[in-house]
Amino acid sequence: MYASSSTTPIAVRIHTMMWCLLVAGGSIVAMGESVQAVQLESHEEKEANFKQQSTGGLFKKWTFDQDQSNEAPPGFVGLASGDGQPAKWVVQGNATAPSLPNVVTVSSRCAAGPCYQLLLAEGLDYEYPDITVRFRASEGKAGIGGVVLCAKDAANFYAAVVDLVGLTVHMVRMVAGNETVLAQAPVTLKQVDWHSLRVQRNTIISKDFIETFVDGILVLSVEDQALGLGQVGLLARGDSSLLFDTLHAVPLFSHRPLSAPAAY
Repeated sequence: MYASSSTTPIAVRIHTMMWCLLVAGGSIVAMGESVQAVQLESHEEKEANFKQQSTGGLFKKWTFDQDQSNEAPPGFVGLASGDGQPAKWVVQGNATAPSLPNVVTVSSRCAAGPCYQLLLAEGLDYEYPDITVRFRASEGKAGIGGVVLCAKDAANFYAAVVDLVGLTVHMVRMVAGNETVLAQAPVTLKQVDWHSLRVQRNTIISKDFIETFVDGILVLSVEDQALGLGQVGLLARGDSSLLFDTLHAVPLFSHRPLSAPAAY
């Protein structure tokens, strides 16, 4: 026969309450395991961040056409995630550019481990961005890259990564330098020199999700809330040589619920 709650030792009752809470939450953690949790934003913090994004200055478009050739693009900072030194991001002229005359180029020579080269826009933070860019691999070179969003630094960000040779796309989450592939899928590219990549992070009620489009086709949709407000930018992965042009970034206002749904 089970002991009544009045006679059960307090340590046993606390242990039982903790176990019930863990099971009710949908996950079971072995006692003694270390648990790493990412602090989610409160409702009030989300609302404050949303209001902060309702400024016209956050609707940005970079064509790099007015920037100085053979120089780093102004308003951006380059960072390296993983082993290796930061790559050199350079504005160069290119006769095939979707927006003439300039593009941004990068050559990454880091081949070991999860190595990313980031180019982040300075002074802009988005929680639910809509990002688009045109990109291609350099002639005869491997091309693995895409866009980064919700970036706090080189060790905390989301990345939509397209392998133009291997014909795959990955959605990656980097937290404290630890890489997690949230989803991956094969991709069919259009027979064009320049490809398009679009990434939207959106929210419905209490769920945040990220959608990735390549050449206009939805290829990935994942749900994740680990990261919040952060910077956006470009990225190259591993041993790659890439060209980028016409980067857009806007906040998704219209999809953000301003109040809790009515109960039915």
